[in-house]
Parts: sequence; C-alpha cells; structure tokens
Amino acid sequence: MLPSDLQKYDPNGMHNVYDRWPQIARDSYESDLEAISCDGIDHIVFAGMGGSGAIGDLFSDLLSKSKIHVSLVKGYLLPKTVDKNTLVVITSISGNSHEPLIVLETARRLDCSLIVFSSGGKIGNFCSKNNCEFRNIPMIHSPRSSFVKYVYSMLKILRPILPISKNEVDESLVQLNKVCDVISSANISETNSALNLARWISGIPLIYYPHGLQSSAVRFKSSLQENAKAHAMIEDVIEACHNGIVAWEKQSSVQPILLRGHDDYIKTKERWEIIKKYFEENNIDFREVKSSEGNILTKLMSLIYLLDYTSIYKAILNKTDPSPVKSIDYIKKKLI
Repeated sequence: MLPSDLQKYDPNGMHNVYDRWPQIARDSYESDLEAISCDGIDHIVFAGMGGSGAIGDLFSDLLSKSKIHVSLVKGYLLPKTVDKNTLVVITSISGNSHEPLIVLETARRLDCSLIVFSSGGKIGNFCSKNNCEFRNIPMIHSPRSSFVKYVYSMLKILRPILPISKNEVDESLVQLNKVCDVISSANISETNSALNLARWISGIPLIYYPHGLQSSAVRFKSSLQENAKAHAMIEDVIEACHNGIVAWEKQSSVQPILLRGHDDYIKTKERWEIIKKYFEENNIDFREVKSSEGNILTKLMSLIYLLDYTSIYKAILNKTDPSPVKSIDYIKKKLI
C-alpha cells in the first residue's frame, strides 16, 4: 500500500479522522460538558443502533463488574423491568435512526430517568418539543467515525454513575496516543500492526473474544462490514469450545482471529492455549491480537482503535471507499 492509495480510495478522508482520534478523545473529555444528575439508579438501558449501538456495547463492558444492571436495546422495545430506578440512555449519532426514536417515545411516557445523545435530526427535534434531557454532540464524518467523540463525551457526562475514575480515563488517552504512533496513516510500513492484520485477512474472519472484550469484537465485525464491505463473524471463545470448534474439522475460507485480554481470567488463558495448539496441530492459520495493559477502558479503546483502522486499511487494499453504506441507506429509505 502506498500513502497515495489512502487519498485515492478514501476520498472522504475517514483515515484522517482516525489519525486524530486521540486528540478528539482528549478534547471531548476535557470539554465543559455538564454531568448528569440522578440518584438511586440500579439499572441502565443503553439504546442505539449501528455505530451508536456499539457505544452501548462498550459501556456494558465497562459496567460489567459494577452492581448496576445493564440492558442493551438494539431494536424497538424497552425491557419490562424499566422503573423509577432505571436510567435510559438513548444514542443516535445521526439523530435520524428509526428504532431509537421509537424507544425514546416509549421511555418518555415511563417513570424512569432519561438522557439522549445525538447530533440533532428527528431525535433532537423530538427532545426539544418534549423537554427531554438532551446533549447535542456534533458528528464527525460518520456515526462510526464519531465513536471516540461520543464515548469520551459520555464518560464525562455519565461520570457520577460510572465506575471509571479520571486517572483511568487519562491512562486510556495516553495509550490511544501510543497506538496512534503505530497504526496511523503516517506509518505505512511493515511495523503497522493494523495494516499487517488487514493484509492477512483474505477470507471471512471469525473473531473469538473473552468475557469483558465483547464490545471490541462486535465493533470489529461491524467495522469490517461497513468499511471493507466484507463478511465477518464473532464467537465467545468459551462457548465456541462447546460447539463452534467442531466446524474446523472441515477446511474453509474462514480465518480465526483471537482477541486476547492482557489479564484474562486464568481458565480463559488456559483455553486460549489449548485452542492455539489445536489450530497449530491442524495447520489452521490464525492471528492473535492482544490488548494493552491497563484498566478495562484502556484495553477496550486501544483494541477498538487498532481494529477499526484495520477495517479501513482492508477497504483500501480492496480498492473500496470505506465511507458509503449504500445498503443501509436503501433500507432506511424504505422505512420512511
């Protein structure tokens, strides 16, 4: 790949936004966004689709060891367990997604706390007309490219109910800068780990993930689908040992990628080594992608950054513009 290929096949400059992800993250968290005020919350519902839904996946992982129950809604219906101690967080970066608008209409009528994040659109208009708590966060390039801006803005706004300290956020920001030095478009070389992974992917990736890193796997799958216009699959590594592993008894074009946490549970580490040995004994080529050291936010954001950029490089290698999503646009137009 030549640097000129980026300009040629990414004319809308998605890679330029990703080169600025660390600074966008820092600016978002250090902004003067006002924190939410709500007490007695024991249940949080994150509602959103696509790039906005991936934000809910991330926060679900961040809250996985807290006492707060988390529900994810990627559709139209809120869980029946929503009550006065529930906070419903609705995210629609575009502001025009059909599903979160319907969830918003439902949540407004319930006895629960509610906050909405969007760049405006129909959802912004609804919030203005109905006096819903709303935070306008401008979109950068596209919903998926805006991921880092929304995550760090929401970390600031939701900080009273999140088990994430400022020191942990700062650590994640430092790590994003380190990752950027390796994977950005300023380093189109053999040392670029995101580019190397993109070059290796030639078939359908099957992304294995451990408990706690699910959001990075879901995000990688979605980014490959939207940016590289390529099929991808994900599986929980422990569950796969009880079913999915059998599919490797026959040859296929599927390629395993192992997403490993720096400090995975000891039995999960054991499982990784067994699977690696199985692949090696059966001549199945695979790749490992290990998280950085640090807290859960640091691990997830650095992984997502590397894997998102992998999907952009894969698009460029395939001579594909990562920005357009014609099939999504087709479906949205049919829903109107």
